Amino acid sequence: MSGPEFDSRAFLKTLTSRPGVYRMMDGSGKVIYVGKARNLKKRLASYFRKNLSSPKTRSMVARIRQVEITITHTENEALILENNLIKELKPRYNILLRDDKSYPYIYLSSGHRHPRLALHRGARKRKGRYFGPYPSAGAVRETLNLMQKLFRVRQCEDAFYANRSRPCLQYQIKRCSAPCTGMISDVRYREDVRHAELFLEGRSNAVIDQLVERMQAASEALEFEQAARYRDQIAALRRIQERQYVSGSGGDLDVIAAMVKNGIGCVQVFFIRNGRNLGNKSWFPRHTDDADAAELLAAFLPQYYLSGGREIPSEILLNQPLEEAEWLAGVLSERAGHKVELRHRLRGDRSRWVRMAEANAGAALEGLLAGKANLRSRFEALQEALDLEELPRRIECFDISHTFGESPVGACVVFDLNGPVKSDYRRFNIREVAAGDDYAALEEALTRRYTRIKKGEGKLPDVLIIDGGKGQLARATRVLEELQITGVTLLGIAKGPSRKPGQETLFLSGRERPLILQGNSPALHLIQQLDGEAHRFAISGHRQRRGKARTTSVLEEIPGLGPKRRRQLLQQFGGLQEVARAGIDDLARVPGISRAMAGRIYERFHPDREGG
Repeated sequence: MSGPEFDSRAFLKTLTSRPGVYRMMDGSGKVIYVGKARNLKKRLASYFRKNLSSPKTRSMVARIRQVEITITHTENEALILENNLIKELKPRYNILLRDDKSYPYIYLSSGHRHPRLALHRGARKRKGRYFGPYPSAGAVRETLNLMQKLFRVRQCEDAFYANRSRPCLQYQIKRCSAPCTGMISDVRYREDVRHAELFLEGRSNAVIDQLVERMQAASEALEFEQAARYRDQIAALRRIQERQYVSGSGGDLDVIAAMVKNGIGCVQVFFIRNGRNLGNKSWFPRHTDDADAAELLAAFLPQYYLSGGREIPSEILLNQPLEEAEWLAGVLSERAGHKVELRHRLRGDRSRWVRMAEANAGAALEGLLAGKANLRSRFEALQEALDLEELPRRIECFDISHTFGESPVGACVVFDLNGPVKSDYRRFNIREVAAGDDYAALEEALTRRYTRIKKGEGKLPDVLIIDGGKGQLARATRVLEELQITGVTLLGIAKGPSRKPGQETLFLSGRERPLILQGNSPALHLIQQLDGEAHRFAISGHRQRRGKARTTSVLEEIPGLGPKRRRQLLQQFGGLQEVARAGIDDLARVPGISRAMAGRIYERFHPDREGG
């Protein structure tokens, strides 16, 4: 450790009692800790007492060679400056939040004859309404998919909408009312938009009341098909209420719980908007050694709420008391433009919500400590490599396998933060394309997979990986556009002539330049793991299909040869290859095979030869 020992006594004599921020540096001049204080002299003196209880603090103080201070006008200014410096400098002794870049919203456009719903990130500048924030793009996609079933409001891009001469696939699978081609009147469409808006406002009871009135009117007018549709909407809305609503009185709040185990910290946040639970999310801040849950929470809250223009609700429920809760609440109120309360002593529903957040934080920690940490670091590396707005939590990878065009099979494998999700793996026997047309085979597999998901048979991924280069990526892009699936990052893997690991070229949809990762990149290792698993799964499916075709399909094509006699033939000769070599006399010796049948079997394998 270079540099002279730090003279804390002399330093403390120079200090003011005003509020400010301090930066502690080591012998190389690197900032190792940033802190704030209402009283700089009093706060810094606490570091240089004898018998410091925290090993982490003792280690930090031993490395201090210089301390710089910045005096601020107000205490609130000190807290904001501290947060900015932590974000910029990332000191090794500060608890650091690695946060997503922005949070997604559901956007409802306005000023259009037929408004659309869409996932939105970034600045909210376009005309329309924004609902959220949601904890992840996956949560938004799930809600949008649900709303397509309920209200059938279009979700396609305006350019796609403007160029339709006939309804698209969404109309055929009853996920859109096709206003682009006049399949619904403007009045009815506006009703659906209004119902969607009320639902997003958390006023689904009002939607149900209106639907009940319309159902009764349709029934009285003998429009039974329309009445049945209203009935199904009402039933679906009531099921959603049971699942999503946590507060009969509505309101916006965040529920936050921090837990620490074995030196690893987890913070769980539940997003409650208009009384609806929009979902939850886990964070695992860095540098949490020796920190307790209250310390973790105190470090998390300013970094979380004072960065990135995040929406701050009027009420934040916590599982730990904070020494400086009043101070932080004042800063957050100033930033939000309305009063913000940090509450810890809770009863009733609010107490149950905090316990729910604690239970989720505990489960997330257990999962990480059970050997999933390395996999999570690979997901984080992929987020950084692909410049994703948030940590991907579900990845799907597709591969096509065949032998010179024979028996093609498409395979889809799924990984989440815990590893392979084998229950969600799927294979697709390709039937409707020409032999050897990999592009069309991929398009068929993707269309079948994501049409089913649009119908509610599964979850959409955050990242979709395709085994192939620009051509395959273009086909995949076209499929997602046709199905109006947005917010999924598309990645193609071109392996090059030698197909050696480490030499992959990656193509991202919407980006001109390819991405090449270093051979030791954890992100590349994750991509290789997914691609290898998809390849293995596709090959095994192809071999099964090819084997079945070669052992049964030829015999199945012979009229009058049933399953029992096919089985006898294969058993007598030891397989299809030996059946193909046999003459008519040999075949006729098999019990149940007449000479005429033996001739038909021989003819099937030797169409240009005479029997013998």
